[in-house]
Amino acid sequence: VGRHTALPPKEALMRDYHFPGRSPVYATHGMAATSMPAATLTALDVLRDGGNALDAAVAACAVLCVIEPQSTGIGGDCFCLYAPAGSGKVIGLNGSGRAPAAATIDWYEKAGITEIDHISAHAVTVPGAINAWETLLKAHGRKGLDELLQPAIRFAEDGWPVAPKVSWDWKRLEAKLRKNGSFHFLPGGSAPKAGDLFVQPGLAETLRAVARHGARAFYEGPIAADIVATLREKGGLHTEEDFAQGLANAEFVEPITLKWNGYDVYQIPPNGQGILVLMMLGMLEGLGDAPDGPLGTIRAHRHVEAGRLAYRDRDAFVADMSQVDVPVAKLLSREYLDACRRLIKDDAAMVNLPAAGEALMPPHKDTVYLCVVDKDGNACSFINSLFEGFGSGILADRSGVMLQNRGFGFRVQRGHPNCIAPRKRPMHTIIPGMVGKDGQAVMPYGVMGGHYQPMGHSWFLTNFLQYGLDIQEAIDLPRLLPLKGKLQIERGIPADVVARLTAMGHVPELVERPHGGGQAIWIDRERGCLIAGSDARKDGLALGY
Repeated sequence: VGRHTALPPKEALMRDYHFPGRSPVYATHGMAATSMPAATLTALDVLRDGGNALDAAVAACAVLCVIEPQSTGIGGDCFCLYAPAGSGKVIGLNGSGRAPAAATIDWYEKAGITEIDHISAHAVTVPGAINAWETLLKAHGRKGLDELLQPAIRFAEDGWPVAPKVSWDWKRLEAKLRKNGSFHFLPGGSAPKAGDLFVQPGLAETLRAVARHGARAFYEGPIAADIVATLREKGGLHTEEDFAQGLANAEFVEPITLKWNGYDVYQIPPNGQGILVLMMLGMLEGLGDAPDGPLGTIRAHRHVEAGRLAYRDRDAFVADMSQVDVPVAKLLSREYLDACRRLIKDDAAMVNLPAAGEALMPPHKDTVYLCVVDKDGNACSFINSLFEGFGSGILADRSGVMLQNRGFGFRVQRGHPNCIAPRKRPMHTIIPGMVGKDGQAVMPYGVMGGHYQPMGHSWFLTNFLQYGLDIQEAIDLPRLLPLKGKLQIERGIPADVVARLTAMGHVPELVERPHGGGQAIWIDRERGCLIAGSDARKDGLALGY
């Protein structure tokens, strides 16, 4: 199959069935890929009950907020790209929350705070997820929160066995939970083991209230009061008025896009970091295929160098476009990307990056990404996150809401584009992706992992649409990330590649945790089927019918 046709790339590199692995999943009527089997099944149940892709995504995400609580929750934020079948359009929604009205740089300077503590109340922005879900469903769904939240309510009320990867993550986060007094998440004094039933009665009641009364139940009344009181006790500036404003927070946005190798690649505009995906693809396109293939030294080196340049620009420019002028057009211009490409040499790493210098990036983060395609061809790319594992680690006990720490993305630096300010959105890491071809969506996709996400998006897309790996192989291929002067590598990167990268000037560092996770669904209209992959770095899977 031709590389740039409306079909997936050539499937020449079949996996060796002697070794563990996954095959791509095929279906005809509907497909869902999430990071937990129960969430994937929830999405399929919604599809088979007449819901569309967006309905299924919201229901599945709500389940993930209960059974993968270290990664996501209703105290987090949400972004979505949605492609209604036959419309020729991709619709974007920014559901990231805002800082409190009292969060002025003057206040922080007077208080002597020079950076946001990632487990403090100052790291918590008003959660955007619930308002985002309701806004999306009212505009494009067939069902409402009253119906779609029922599976999540049952999981919270009855409990659900903790999955192996969830348990592994949870254990690493015990100290954060203990420090912030979130003892409900340490039953018996420690993280639950795989297979332990975890029950969340407070969260069940909160979800039930939202199901009955809509998003207003979250942003006004007892639930908002409980969250605000919790944050105020920990020194936060939040008010109930800040939460009431959150009821009108989510907004539809025009996606940014880049034509790449015959495809249209879509991302949400800043304050998200999706622009970095387009920048990296634009830089790499002019270099062509690396001579040593998808896991060769030159391919890895080129991608890392493009990533270093893109992340440099992220920290210099990406911020809330409603309050700051972000030069999106310039950053995506062919002239600028060509100039960046010329800095990439195949024989050595850049010793010093021009201009802004390499980004100073906080540690790895947690998120859930899912995608759904329904029988009509509607495609949904959906991401919901607490940012770091268990977010801030601050739990509003009565309502059972674990709160994100998205405000950790702000700078406390007067004059910086991403400086904290009243009702401002921080630079955001979560980014859903969508690929189009000839005016139609052909693939919702996403890669989790905090700052890794732009690297992951561009790595996956080039694996699949340039180097010819199948959709599951493209997700599985070992990953690497330039971070704070080091090159973080997964164990699957071959030793000889690591040695050659070191000789080129990179400083490899083996990571304890793998880089994120990913899901993708290819819409093969010519053959009338859907093809999906789901990342083995998480507990989930792809299923269709």
